[in-house]
Amino acid sequence: MSTVVNWRTSVALTGTVVKFLSVALLVPLVAALVYGEDIAVFGVSIIFAVGLGVGLEQLDGDEDLQSREALLFVALAWFVVAAVAAVPYVLAGYGTESTLARPINAFFESMSGISTTGATVMGSIGTDRHSHALMLWRQLTQWLGGMGIIVLMVAILPELSVNGAQLVSEEAPGPTLEKLTPRIAETARILWQAYFAFTVLLAVLLYGLHVLGYAPEMDLYNSIAHAFSTLPTGGFSTKADSIAAFSAAVQWVIIPFMVVAGTNFALFWHLFDGDLSRPLRDREFRAYAGAIAVLTAVLTGLLFLGAAPTVSPGGTTQGVFWNALRQAAFQVGSLMNSTGYATSNFAEWTTHGQLVLVVTMFIGGSAGSTGGGIKVIRWLIVLKSLRRELFHATHPEAVQPIRLGRHVVDEAAIRGVVGFTILYFLLFGLGAVFISLDAARVGLELTALEAVGASLAAIGNIGPAFGRLGPFGSYLVLPDTTKFVMILLMWAGRLEIITVLAVFTPTFWRR
Repeated sequence: MSTVVNWRTSVALTGTVVKFLSVALLVPLVAALVYGEDIAVFGVSIIFAVGLGVGLEQLDGDEDLQSREALLFVALAWFVVAAVAAVPYVLAGYGTESTLARPINAFFESMSGISTTGATVMGSIGTDRHSHALMLWRQLTQWLGGMGIIVLMVAILPELSVNGAQLVSEEAPGPTLEKLTPRIAETARILWQAYFAFTVLLAVLLYGLHVLGYAPEMDLYNSIAHAFSTLPTGGFSTKADSIAAFSAAVQWVIIPFMVVAGTNFALFWHLFDGDLSRPLRDREFRAYAGAIAVLTAVLTGLLFLGAAPTVSPGGTTQGVFWNALRQAAFQVGSLMNSTGYATSNFAEWTTHGQLVLVVTMFIGGSAGSTGGGIKVIRWLIVLKSLRRELFHATHPEAVQPIRLGRHVVDEAAIRGVVGFTILYFLLFGLGAVFISLDAARVGLELTALEAVGASLAAIGNIGPAFGRLGPFGSYLVLPDTTKFVMILLMWAGRLEIITVLAVFTPTFWRR
């Protein structure tokens, strides 16, 4: 057996994924036909995707997909899909003053969407400045990346089912993915079905608010667009003011769906299967729900006491409290799960309120969810490992396995979690330093919090940072070199770092 990676197989399969991306492009094409906008843009984009995909498929060497080829395929597919998804932005912006006419900006927006980061270079935008079709494509890219394009391919392509378990594990968010059925392809279909069902439910509820008069701005178009953005924890909005542009009723409806998006989707399968107590027995879910509750309570108190003047502008004590509770629950649900929506410009909050949000950003969602960040299960394992080390300091001969619930965590898994966490903080730190130095190189004054927030927002797939890079700001002001580094951070963050970094090691290419 050859010791060299058979890259042709990986590239050919990437071509298959790109070819199927043309099917997704039909959705904005329909919107383009309905609104009479950018029809040629999406027609050309579909032809390009099909042509490139078929061309790459010709490189197939008819060899089996081994472990290294599978890893290369996942990393390559996400990068190439993001590049192809940027084509409509460039075409739509050609000959206009749109920021997306520049390829680096289009690639940034595209990678941000596919990786469900939600960081934007559009600036102050809306459907009045970009076509409905282009904005819908922007929302749809998040939805495709939420549950995972490889998971979707495993669910529908028989040729990927043989290596489906490894492909899904390389892409799935979190260190573990529960195999719900004997066949991984069936498991992938179940996950996507649950994901699709929640998306439809949210769209129906949002449009229902509009019909009942509680959400004048949430028409059918916006209902679908924000359902596409909420379940994948993407964070893009069709409005420059994000969810703050909509009524309080809309915000209350979106909050539980952001929490759902950050929950392990396997738990919903168990619920539908009749095991109603499964979430309560799940150690990660209890920690996840507990963290949301505690952080929401702390932030509510800070907002009630005036951490954000725009949140508590006065009025009755009861009114101020409920306003603070809504804002706190929304921002914790949004940033902990890496959704990136905003109902308030937290860049203007006091330091105490912003520090709570920074802590929230570091936690992340659950394994097997669409949330980003380090993930709750990893924090549980890291904290239990630290407690074990303290115990061994006084009881060196003791044998103390680490348990999650009634399950003993394998030592190899513990090493993997610790290694990932170290790499996460290392890349986050290096990214923050680079962003700060690169900004200084071009004479752009960034505060330390802005640079730290930008790096964390990229690698954690969170989206908004602080200051000019906050929820109502834009990353457009950053130099192109910083944008490209953030593209790499978003790519690595969505694929759990190891998948991307391994491809760049010399040992990957030859044993």
